[in-house]
Amino acid sequence: MPENIKSMENPKPLVIRSKIWIEDDSGKVVFGLGRFKIFEAIQRSGSIQAAAKELKMSYRAVWGRIKATEERIGRQMLIRNVGGASGGGSRLTPFAQMLVEQFQQLHKNILTQSDDLFEKKFRNKI
Repeated sequence: MPENIKSMENPKPLVIRSKIWIEDDSGKVVFGLGRFKIFEAIQRSGSIQAAAKELKMSYRAVWGRIKATEERIGRQMLIRNVGGASGGGSRLTPFAQMLVEQFQQLHKNILTQSDDLFEKKFRNKI
């Protein structure tokens, strides 16, 4: 038996992966895991610049995604404090905090449910 077939006798376990996001009616992304990570980083750091650095993204890229979400939802996502002697900063609006929390819960539920369905439908079949 060829060596590559022998290795298939004891295959590694398979797992399912799911990715979700919210789109507007024209198919443009409103919110997903990337924006979730951006908002979480802003929440932790209190700054768009610090969040961009943490995520290894440019300030412009982070700002562009925030603005796109604001425009597509029609709601402000950040409360911005302009710099000065004490420096600037940003924090999430209550609406953005709710969006982050609800998306996190939705994402967790979908991962759990997809794992359960995968286990039921594919256990011992592949």
